[in-house]
Amino acid sequence: MRLSQMLFVTLREDPAEAEIPSHKLLLRAGYIRRIGSGIYAYLPFMWRVLQKVSQIVREEMNATGAQECLLPQLQPSELWRESGRWDTYTQAEGIMFALKDRQERELSLGPTHEEVITTIAKEMIRSYRQLPLHLYQIQTKFRDEIRPRFGLMRGREFIMKDGYSFHADEESLKKTYDDMHKAYSNMLRRSGLAFRPVQADSGAIGGSGSQEFMVLAEAGEDEVLYTEDGEYAANVEKAVSLPADAKTSPFTSYEKRETPGTETIEKLCQFLKCSPTQIVKNVLYQGVYDNGMTVLVLVSIRGDQEVNEVKLQNELTKLADRYGGKTLLSLKVPDAEAQSKWAAKSLPLGYIAPDIADDYIADQKQLDRKFLRLVDKTAVELKNFVTGANESGYHVIGANWKEQFQLPEIVVDVRKARPGDRAIHNPAQTLQSARGIEVGHIFQLGIKYSKAMGATYTNEQGEEVPLVMGCYGVGVSRLAQAAVEQSYDKDGIIWPVAIAPYHVIISVPNISDGEQLQAAEKLYSQLNEAGIETLLDDRNERAGVKFKDADLIGIPYRIVTGKSLKSGKVEVVERASHKSEEIPLDEVVSTLKQRIEVAIHK
Repeated sequence: MRLSQMLFVTLREDPAEAEIPSHKLLLRAGYIRRIGSGIYAYLPFMWRVLQKVSQIVREEMNATGAQECLLPQLQPSELWRESGRWDTYTQAEGIMFALKDRQERELSLGPTHEEVITTIAKEMIRSYRQLPLHLYQIQTKFRDEIRPRFGLMRGREFIMKDGYSFHADEESLKKTYDDMHKAYSNMLRRSGLAFRPVQADSGAIGGSGSQEFMVLAEAGEDEVLYTEDGEYAANVEKAVSLPADAKTSPFTSYEKRETPGTETIEKLCQFLKCSPTQIVKNVLYQGVYDNGMTVLVLVSIRGDQEVNEVKLQNELTKLADRYGGKTLLSLKVPDAEAQSKWAAKSLPLGYIAPDIADDYIADQKQLDRKFLRLVDKTAVELKNFVTGANESGYHVIGANWKEQFQLPEIVVDVRKARPGDRAIHNPAQTLQSARGIEVGHIFQLGIKYSKAMGATYTNEQGEEVPLVMGCYGVGVSRLAQAAVEQSYDKDGIIWPVAIAPYHVIISVPNISDGEQLQAAEKLYSQLNEAGIETLLDDRNERAGVKFKDADLIGIPYRIVTGKSLKSGKVEVVERASHKSEEIPLDEVVSTLKQRIEVAIHK
């Protein structure tokens, strides 16, 4: 393609809206254009990148025997109500674009397609002989992000590959799940990215197990905890570890003490001259279930630990039946305004004990009158611990479970794993931290959707049983931007060869020089004929402008038809290393073809 004929506009300054390097560079280099909040146009260069990523994804999916299809973006609310996720997506997470048609029927723009594909399976799969079956699509998805940011990383409209598999049993599902692990690893490797598969929380999708594929980058929104031996890696939301050992308490007898101005763990430790590992802190949460029931949750945890709210939300979701609900809509630490709506009297914040009385909760409809008391494993074994006295300015010391306090019946693991913690699989290993961008996620769904929506098949024994399901997603547009976030320098983007919009750009320093232009035109034809995707910068611009633009847009190789033509050579510059060399004209095509093939297939 000739650059003079392309829609090509670059910016010298960073756009005010852009926060991270990849977002700035994609806007500056003319790859994307913002149309509205979280809505971007993919311009010609970007579209070529997205097509290449899509093709790699398609090839790896097809190699596993998966079949490509295309599902409707407009989805009836009835399907989502059937699965029980309508309220979760429209209220709890609030990320679904919901609308009504002229007949007042509720619809949504698809953020994901479990309900649609399960409906198809329900109507078309009858027998075990049709299993396993794996369908996938590459399509635009819509999510009403609270705060769209970082360009294509967290947009409201994005391109995604989502696949869904159906099985007769868990063993078959596990095989496809393993196949997807390999396929996703291949996709990212072929795209030229450094990545790490990690254990993950399944979130609103659900299921028994899931794994995220993280592209490693400093600007990543996710924190990954891993061990150097390569045996463990998990998203911080899912990560588990061994906490530091608790220190022996210096308090040997039970006593109530005045502790003024010690509403934080740090202040309390200074006042009592004790370790936070000897303290039981009691954290108050307010949860609301999908049936409108509000529950006050008290989590007792060791003083040096923090509550992982994702883990806590999962534990509360398991208890939904107890409160007549199906799922948890919201979870928060209640501020003064929230407390005023349910507290019968002022709470001794900062001084709460595990046995705070239930009469702090007002008698109201849709409000459970008892605290739901949970205790984290880190607090269960503590002896002679310090905790609140349910009176502002006072704590108790030397307390013990089953003596001064009843141990809550629900013991949970809701602590947040941290860098430096010992690994569970090998305590000699400590958890390290890295930042990552989630570009893929694979789930073992089991029968969550098939059971809820009545998608069954007849097994070999003639019994009608629910289909076992898996689902597998790759953010195509997010992956493309993640590649930029992982690989750039002060001059611009450095595209991996496999997904670069073009392999080579020919820069003609002076288009008025007939020899330079003729050599460029000849190389342009030869390279394209050899299957090397080539861009010809034939604009009437200064050489410096052309070189800056070539660096900014990140084409892997630049050919300059300049002074070296007098000796029958051209300058070839590798974008990634800025390494420059002079190559004879008749060797350019073969040299670049070999290098590009090596880069794509390594």
